[in-house]
Amino acid sequence: MRSLMLVPAVPAPATARAAAPVTVTVTATVALAATVLAGCAPSAPPPPQPIVAPSANLEATPGPPLPEDAIIERAGTGEPAKDSGEEAEGSYRPNDKTPEERVPEIRKRGRLIVGVDRSNNLLSYRDTATGEVRGFEVDIAREVARDIFGDPNKVDFRFVEASERSKALNDRTVDMVIRTMTISPKRQREVAFSIPYMKTDARMLVLKNSGITSIEDTAGLTLCAVRDSTMVDAIRRHAPSADILETRAWGDCLMSLQLGQTDGIVVDDALLAGMLAQDSYTEIVGSPVETQSYGVAVRKPDAAYDSRPLIRQINSTLERIREDGTWSRLFTTWLGDYMDKPTLPAPKYRAETPPSTTREDEKP
Repeated sequence: MRSLMLVPAVPAPATARAAAPVTVTVTATVALAATVLAGCAPSAPPPPQPIVAPSANLEATPGPPLPEDAIIERAGTGEPAKDSGEEAEGSYRPNDKTPEERVPEIRKRGRLIVGVDRSNNLLSYRDTATGEVRGFEVDIAREVARDIFGDPNKVDFRFVEASERSKALNDRTVDMVIRTMTISPKRQREVAFSIPYMKTDARMLVLKNSGITSIEDTAGLTLCAVRDSTMVDAIRRHAPSADILETRAWGDCLMSLQLGQTDGIVVDDALLAGMLAQDSYTEIVGSPVETQSYGVAVRKPDAAYDSRPLIRQINSTLERIREDGTWSRLFTTWLGDYMDKPTLPAPKYRAETPPSTTREDEKP
């Protein structure tokens, strides 16, 4: 076994023993200096205080801005137009004249000029892929051109805003307007109409998760319609407790619904069908609010311009496509997947006095 040797502890040298107190003194001095410096240094910043938001501005609109030129009509501030009890007048019956006899100026020009919309999906819109104007109303215009020229492609399409439809006709910028224009006594004071080419029911489009099932559920909410359309009055009548977002175009209404700026869109089911085709997260709800008919609008006959021959030409085409199945084919192609096929009302024509065969100088 290996033995262990115990080594006695050796006392520290004197110099080491003397240095110990110095170390303590330096440490104390540093601490004292730190205390003094701390007293001279600026105080630590106070803890952050909660930020108090300014009073909310009730007129402010959070989130994305409203569509250009859109306005909001607060519930109850607009009065619906009173029902005058008037009925729309009939149109002008087709006669036995040829297109050359009815519309010689248009025949000479070599093309028909038609005002349409650029963004009413399925009805009248510009295809972004091809730049081509397409839709149910576009094809109606092509059928009128077919009967005038024998060629459905002899049409110049001009994009017309809803508020500019009557002006475009009266300025003769276009020959006719086919743009979801409802036949009504009020509008017949500004323009003349063909017989109806479409019958529609006004209903409401909402998001599927909205919980809204009818227009009666919209008190305190916001509904959208195009300014100066008949639907603004429809909302005032059937949803008097709802605000109305009035836009320039129906596409703006759809965008506002998607952004949460409106809770529903009230318009004819033909227009809603196009929106439904664009957004699968929407649905059409509720019973029909109102029933209306679209007509082709033409400048009203006056001393400066007799538009009656053109209206007769248009009605001749509309009667033909009803009878030969073209109208049904066009409806199925464009709208059949999204709405029930309507029954078009029977043509209504006004009574006309036949021209007199007696000369003025022969009258007694």
